[in-house]
Amino acid sequence: MAEIPSSPVEIIQHFGPHLAYSHGAELDTGVTLDKLVKTHCCFCGQQCGMQLKVKDNRVIGVEPWMEFPFNQGKLCPKGVKRYLQNGHPDRLLHAYQRDPAAPGGFRPMGYEAAIRRVAEEIERIQTQYGRAALALLTGASLTTEKTYLMGKFARMCLRTPYIDYNGRLCMVSAAAGNKKAFGVDRAANPWSDIIGTEVVWLSGTNVAECSPITTDYVWQAREHGAKIVVVDPRLTPIARTCDLFLPVKPGRDTALFNGILHLMVANDWLDHAFIEQHTNGFADVAAHVAEWTPKRTAEVTGISENAIRQAAEIWGTAKTSFLLHARGIEHHSHGVNNVLGAINLVLASGRLGRPNCGYGTITGQANGQGGREHGQKAEQLPGGRDAGNPEDRAHIAGIWGMDPNDMPPPGVDAYELIRKIDRGEIKGLLSICFNPIVSLPDNNFVRRALEKLEFYVAIDFFLNETARYADIVLPGSLQEEDEGTVTQVEGRIIRIRKAVDCPGDARQDWRILQDIARALNRQQGFTFNSPGEIFEELRVASKGGVIDYYGVTYEKIERQFGVFWPCPTEDHPGTPRLFEPGSWNPVAQGKGPFYFPDGKARFHVTPYAPPAEDVDADYPLMLTTGRVVSQFLSGAQTRRIGPLVDHYPEPRLEIHPLMAERLGIADGDWVTAESRRGACTVRAQVVRTIRPDTVFIPYHWAGRKSVNQLTISAQDPISKIPEYKVCAVKVYKADAPPEYAAELEPQQ
Repeated sequence: MAEIPSSPVEIIQHFGPHLAYSHGAELDTGVTLDKLVKTHCCFCGQQCGMQLKVKDNRVIGVEPWMEFPFNQGKLCPKGVKRYLQNGHPDRLLHAYQRDPAAPGGFRPMGYEAAIRRVAEEIERIQTQYGRAALALLTGASLTTEKTYLMGKFARMCLRTPYIDYNGRLCMVSAAAGNKKAFGVDRAANPWSDIIGTEVVWLSGTNVAECSPITTDYVWQAREHGAKIVVVDPRLTPIARTCDLFLPVKPGRDTALFNGILHLMVANDWLDHAFIEQHTNGFADVAAHVAEWTPKRTAEVTGISENAIRQAAEIWGTAKTSFLLHARGIEHHSHGVNNVLGAINLVLASGRLGRPNCGYGTITGQANGQGGREHGQKAEQLPGGRDAGNPEDRAHIAGIWGMDPNDMPPPGVDAYELIRKIDRGEIKGLLSICFNPIVSLPDNNFVRRALEKLEFYVAIDFFLNETARYADIVLPGSLQEEDEGTVTQVEGRIIRIRKAVDCPGDARQDWRILQDIARALNRQQGFTFNSPGEIFEELRVASKGGVIDYYGVTYEKIERQFGVFWPCPTEDHPGTPRLFEPGSWNPVAQGKGPFYFPDGKARFHVTPYAPPAEDVDADYPLMLTTGRVVSQFLSGAQTRRIGPLVDHYPEPRLEIHPLMAERLGIADGDWVTAESRRGACTVRAQVVRTIRPDTVFIPYHWAGRKSVNQLTISAQDPISKIPEYKVCAVKVYKADAPPEYAAELEPQQ
């Protein structure tokens, strides 16, 4: 077997576009561990508890953590194998600078010299073009301490308005809808409320592959007698065991929710007392949905009238229920309206704020909840405060010790930030744990924009596809190399515990930021000695805000297996279930359970609009995208873990047999999917689990395998989330396999 290259530069030179795969090795069962560290998974927003096995400063395996209440020792395939990235041969051990003459286009450099170069370029760009010529793109997999520090670094150290994060591609439609309806952005219930409910409604959430432990809660609910309703264009694994499957056309969810509410009104399946006492706006919504008859709803959604009536009766007549949704209804140019349509069903039923009655948005990234709470969003300050509100700005500026007039105004979303780079308005970029060349739509445009930057520095632990465009790469930290907190899918704040030290010249990310601030001679406010010190300032900054962490301490988190926010005082236990009568609420001041001055939730009229790009004669099929169980997001981590690659080594195009026969395509054929923006050639997977008018390609791969060459950059006008879940394509049998076909065999 050939020797595996030992540095990222050698790996690029040896493998080209490939990655090195870590398969691990069989361990001696008699090995004596140095320690067993209780922490959490580094991948999705469930943040399952686990124990990392450590030997000689290496994580060598995973053990169940049975006591952690959310997953009780259960893990998905990604969690079981996540340890294989520790000690991976691709790991960045040094800083690198771009050098076209060097092998692989990069050469190593000393860490301190790299920091000086970064500071010099930041100073040059901001002196020459102004503070706003520099931008930051950050990540929702960072600890909450790091996300807080990123927001502070942008606004206080760099004083640029341009910071946004990859949660813009994930949770922002759910966040905007929740804030519009409830005044607060958080899942309303702990997942334990799912068990014992009468109905579980799942819209646009492939829980079996994207959040597998949530599947266990759904199945337990079913064992207790619950009926399961699943809405999805694909017959996903969870749909195979549901009571009613609604195969909605991509982009038509608002119409479905309007049609269900129409039948609830028509049959008086409403909680009139709840609507009267705890909500505003129902009359307008009821008038709007009057036109959404079952016939019209069926015509728009592609679901039969009978199934629509069944779904309305199951939901409308239940005494308890739990509605969950995810990216399937959020990744749309009308994603916020989709979310508000779902919430209208929940409010009309009055099933909130009591046991087994709930609503939840399934968080995608590791810290997708905490990462959108404390300031790394373009429009947000810590505690869920508004970056455009003078009082909020003054409050945070006082804590940071800066003049509020020096704090920049709200910035723009991540994709608009890329457009500003393309237009030459932004000259320099710092990114951390974000891989936009893979994860943003119409990514050929993104690539062209990044090539226009005068200076780009990437902080990461692997040289991801976007970092290959950087001028300087700084070696950051894996999750297991740092301390901190994250907030998982239920709203539970939990501890991430350090298991091993950073290798080589790698540094914990918060230290790297402070090193840059010091090199800029702008170190005021950036002299923290530990994540714990950052968290203490975060607690104070969040105090009195909608997202209040003030009563949360590391010790309380340890003692309670996590703390649900809001938690306003140290003697407060936290708030597992929102909207219960009498629960603490900083906005309503005792007038009601919802986070508006009158304490009432808001219904919203949700007009239906088709996708930004619908099918036509030239592009007659709808393309939708999503995940597979063994891969995660842009694949920068999971595509390096051998057993996960073996499980799903390449993207495939799912197509229904009727459409495949019409196009002359057989299972395993090379086929090309082409949109108005690009084309992608992959193997066909002929399945009966998808609508005949729809095809599906997962999005975890880069370069010529990337489905985001095809996707459209249309965005929701409120949340600015891109429309990943539907665009128009044509599909045809490829004349020949793509050039990369020979590269698919694992390296020997």
